[in-house]
Amino acid sequence: MRVTVSRKAHFNSAHRLYRKDWSFEKNDEIFGKCNNPNYHGHNYDLIVSVTGEIDPETGYVMDVKILKDLIKSEVEDAFDHKNLNVDVPDFKDLNPTAENIVVVIYNKLKSKLNADLDMEVTLYETPRNFVSYSGE
Repeated sequence: MRVTVSRKAHFNSAHRLYRKDWSFEKNDEIFGKCNNPNYHGHNYDLIVSVTGEIDPETGYVMDVKILKDLIKSEVEDAFDHKNLNVDVPDFKDLNPTAENIVVVIYNKLKSKLNADLDMEVTLYETPRNFVSYSGE
């Protein structure tokens, strides 16, 4: 039987949504106030859900402490109190939209999990705006 375990996390980051190859006017038209050249910030909430078979020896799908530590090292330490455009190499040439951020987080974490585990990452940019990605 397959069961899903989830872990919530939080980080604060600044970013600017824009394309370097577009004029300021075009960026402003597409991204609006998110194109602020001085950046803007979000209090991101993150839910990482891992699905797999229950290990008959441990009773775990995955030790949640291991998941917690992975999220801390791969996401919180890398993104918290950072300017995503400036401080995080993953976004040097990638617009840090919520959609792109969730895919980057998924890829960072999925590579550290056993291959037989499925994962979904949900990222809340605001309490009402969120995105999910499960590798598809």
